[in-house]
Amino acid sequence: MTALLCVLIAAAALVLGVVVGMRTGRRRVEPAPVPAPPTPGPPMADLLERVFRSSDAGLAVFTRAGDVVLHNDRAVELGLVRGGLPDARAWAACQRAESSGQPATVDLSPLDHRGRQPAAVVADVRPLGGGYTVAEASDTSDAVRLEATRRDFVANVSHELKTPVGAVGLLAEAVLDAADDAVEVRRFGTKILNEANRLGALVTELIALSRLTGAERLPELCVVDVDEVVREAMARSRLSAEGSRIDITVDRPTGLEVDGDRTLLVTALSNLVENAIAYSPSEASVSVSRRRVGDWVEVSVTDRGIGIAPEHQARVFERFFRVDPARSRATGGTGLGLAIVKHVVANHGGEVRLWSSPGTGSTFTMRLPVHVAELDDIDDDDPEGVALQGSHGPRRTG
Repeated sequence: MTALLCVLIAAAALVLGVVVGMRTGRRRVEPAPVPAPPTPGPPMADLLERVFRSSDAGLAVFTRAGDVVLHNDRAVELGLVRGGLPDARAWAACQRAESSGQPATVDLSPLDHRGRQPAAVVADVRPLGGGYTVAEASDTSDAVRLEATRRDFVANVSHELKTPVGAVGLLAEAVLDAADDAVEVRRFGTKILNEANRLGALVTELIALSRLTGAERLPELCVVDVDEVVREAMARSRLSAEGSRIDITVDRPTGLEVDGDRTLLVTALSNLVENAIAYSPSEASVSVSRRRVGDWVEVSVTDRGIGIAPEHQARVFERFFRVDPARSRATGGTGLGLAIVKHVVANHGGEVRLWSSPGTGSTFTMRLPVHVAELDDIDDDDPEGVALQGSHGPRRTG
């Protein structure tokens, strides 16, 4: 009996141990996966070489003996390295930098500028120690052109301002000399007033041009009714047209809209009209028309004046350029009107086009992107927007 009881107890203990062991094994947490080892990156030397070769500046490392240890493609493009050897001017600067231990700057501008080669290149040379020097070349063509433009602009402005100021001084002396002659005083006084008005117009247009070329942020664009722009521009030019006995014809309203600044657009269009009046003979006519061509709104001003020679057509939008200086001065022109038109239209995402024939006349066309909401109104059967042009006045295109 005792032996049987012992056997039963042992069997029960065995079963209990197996059950407990299975439950304990089920509760055992699965081990976390071992993360894969990170992929090794490129060596630091390789990364530095990649940065060196991808730089927009021309980089080159030279030895004391004049050998090129390392350079990128940009160094060849800028003339820092020529035929696997350092440029003579750059090499001389490297020798100076190494001997003095101080950085040096050298002008590497091409002596014979051709094609697309940079017009101006400047390199900074720094000693690295151990007989090595590094040169960093950069293309400064844009800065040089900007500085040349600035100098020309200042010279032109000085000349243009000097003329009316000098005239006012001489006329004032004439008034003093003719103080007892009322007729002469009135005549000279009228001329002084005209010169003062011309001077004021020149200063006003210089300020406007300065704003348009980035000195001042442009206002936010809004929806502008093209018909209102035409109407206001015609009102501004009415006195000039009547004084020159010029007849201005305008086509019918179209209801077209653009995104822009109304004041600037009116200024641009009135400048085109004033220009057409200035270069048209008396009793001639000037026409203004507007139409839609695809996604563009075109406003054209056509005159029957002296026209513009082909060699001058590319320059008419330059500051102070005049096709006929004598005529422009006689009408009080500043030479800035068309430059303002160009910048206004460009700031609106458009362009201004010119067609002209000497002895026949000229057509200036402002092309502006149509207001976005109108893009869906184009008839599928009329992709060029011919049905919406609404142009009924005379027009010549180029």
